[in-house]
Amino acid sequence: MEGDITVSQANRKLPAITGTTRRLKDNAADWHNLMARWEKLNEDGFTVAGNIVAIALTRSPATTIPPLQLIQNAAAPLVFNLPKFSLTPPLLRSLHCPTSDQLLGVDESSSPPPPSPVSGGAAELQDECCKLQDVIDKMVVVVKKMERLTALQQGVQDLEEFQFGLEGRKIPLFHSWNAKHFKESSCVLLESFSQELKLKQTILQELAHTATSDLSMIYMSCWLHQPFITPQTRLTLEAVLLETGHHPL
Repeated sequence: MEGDITVSQANRKLPAITGTTRRLKDNAADWHNLMARWEKLNEDGFTVAGNIVAIALTRSPATTIPPLQLIQNAAAPLVFNLPKFSLTPPLLRSLHCPTSDQLLGVDESSSPPPPSPVSGGAAELQDECCKLQDVIDKMVVVVKKMERLTALQQGVQDLEEFQFGLEGRKIPLFHSWNAKHFKESSCVLLESFSQELKLKQTILQELAHTATSDLSMIYMSCWLHQPFITPQTRLTLEAVLLETGHHPL
């Protein structure tokens, strides 16, 4: 008949969500917001960590020969009663290779050595470390909020079991999940971010004391790529958002 409106899923007016479904839908939105907040903090922390690496490597001594090796290099000619440059290959000697005394920091010339870069930048390094600590503290707050969300999900599941038995309600809350599915998803998300927080706390403790660029790059890569926040973690959040209707199916 002319003027009739076909009722479809797109234009059907849904009733207001209340009770358990309202709580679960709000929790799903909170999970999304917390993960977005975490990603922003991760980006900020990566920038600060890069500054720490740059300063720390600048302050590192030019030579990376271990102190024991320095002593052995200087002592060998004395032990075997050899000339000072006897252990230096001719090619390197022609390129003015540093002598043992120079490697030990002994300058035979009268001019004083230039100031070492190790003594500079300490205040700047400390300032960057404080900034990274501030980022970590904010991440701790995010994880604590995730813990509260997981506790709420557990409470919802307990209430559902009290009302409908261990099997829960027969009719799905949204599309197909029951309260137990939401609680298990929250546990997966919380475990991932808790482990990632521990990793970042370890990086904070070690980053400024790392003397080699290779190890610094490993720490930076771990911070950026977040090995404990796997694709499965992100898929879990996406499944929660799809189930609760925040993202369309």
